[in-house]
Amino acid sequence: MGIAESTPDELPSDAEEQLRNGEQQLELSGRRLRRLPSAVCALSRLQKLYVSGTGLRELPEEIEELRELRILALDFNKLERLPDGLCRLPRLTRLYLGSNRLLALPADFAQLQSLRCLWIEGNFLRRFPRPLLRLVALQSLQMGDNRLRALPAELPRMTGLRGLWLYGNRFEEFPPALLRMGRLHILDLDRNRLGGFPDLHPLRALRVFSYDHNPVTGPPRVADTVFLVGEGAVERMAERDEPTPQPPPRRPARAFEDEEEEDLLIGSGGSRTLRPPGSSLGALEAAPGLGT
Repeated sequence: MGIAESTPDELPSDAEEQLRNGEQQLELSGRRLRRLPSAVCALSRLQKLYVSGTGLRELPEEIEELRELRILALDFNKLERLPDGLCRLPRLTRLYLGSNRLLALPADFAQLQSLRCLWIEGNFLRRFPRPLLRLVALQSLQMGDNRLRALPAELPRMTGLRGLWLYGNRFEEFPPALLRMGRLHILDLDRNRLGGFPDLHPLRALRVFSYDHNPVTGPPRVADTVFLVGEGAVERMAERDEPTPQPPPRRPARAFEDEEEEDLLIGSGGSRTLRPPGSSLGALEAAPGLGT
């Protein structure tokens, strides 16, 4: 028997029970929803909303009424556009839009000035969305499995960016703007069409560089503190005078709690590990929607 489809304007029957514990979190993932029930937008105190894998095709403009929302998960749906109302969520810090059908982002997306983590992998983006350039506080940007061929010269305006995932795109040359991203910690360019790399020593904060499944013959020149993933990486790291650094997760699992994911990406001091308790690099890479 299939999952029953909720009526368009009503909350699911278990919604009150979910909200009763005071966490202000609503889980609708896995249900059949062509559009978000209008009653959800009336939950003005809601802080976390998960609507993943529901078949969702549209969002109402009224979503802007969720002024307290911190986390919004809309991945694995059928969204082709985002309403302007979504851009008016002043406290939103984490937005998951992966595996939809998006071609672009609204011009007003730049209003999401509290956003720290954006996952928009597995869409149909051919150009880097320019509204993102104004999100200077964004720390984690997941854009794998799109159709990007170039990055804008203004990318270094995103001074808060620490993790950038660009695997599975269509880059044929290393984007020059990346050489001016001196605060970047994690850079993933797996599965592109790169034939070589410049000297990456200008990326002084880099901890992980992944370049696997590109037509290159060897690793780039990087600092000895960088963990490499790709052709010739093991041999290059074995030649170093210093011990090989431990591999932190390259693609963090979406299920992490807020504080854990921030520590994973940017750390909070030398004594903190980049790997969350009980995890491994292989397990994180195998998580659904993270790419291989």
